[in-house]
Amino acid sequence: MLTIFHRLLALARKWRYPGSIRYWERRYARGGNSGPGSTGRLAAYKAEWLNRFVRENNIRKIAEFGCGDGRQLQLAAYPEYLGLDIAPSAVKRCAELFSEDNSKQFRHYDPFNFDPATARAGLVLSLEVLFHLTEETIYRLYLEHLFAASDRWVVIFAPNEPDCTGGQFPHVRIREFTKDVPAGWQLRHREANPHRDISMSDFFVFETISDL
Repeated sequence: MLTIFHRLLALARKWRYPGSIRYWERRYARGGNSGPGSTGRLAAYKAEWLNRFVRENNIRKIAEFGCGDGRQLQLAAYPEYLGLDIAPSAVKRCAELFSEDNSKQFRHYDPFNFDPATARAGLVLSLEVLFHLTEETIYRLYLEHLFAASDRWVVIFAPNEPDCTGGQFPHVRIREFTKDVPAGWQLRHREANPHRDISMSDFFVFETISDL
């Protein structure tokens, strides 16, 4: 149960919170990063799992909705990659970081003006992004675009449970997102995260029903 102090702190944070798009653009523009999940043992675990998935399924093109600061991507072994992000400053940072890598491209993602056909890929990724989309409209559009861009596979790394944060962090909103996955997709596998001490997220692998 939250104390009065923590409730007041949560209210103050909520009052200062500008919304998910402005929050992340401001964070990256000021030199901030994607958070602790993009480095250390959690990043290594995600990279090892994803690189194996790409290799075993012979996937050529990967699109990621939420490329962030690019630190996680430095551990990836993808034949062809498109990174999208709602923060122009993140896109610019990634483009500079991988300027000599012709296998990678980066573009700004505007959820209110986006055509999924421009980001078609055999595998579409969302790594610890869903719970940062605090507005319901943006969250719904993002899920729609995420699955619409995929030719076969969608892999999401995120929590899938009711929000128990008590609203302490306005830039975090945890959902049971599997209830909102578009029709035509089947959850093929859920991989339990062995690093639960630092992340609530698990891997969720979806495949188009037409390809089953």
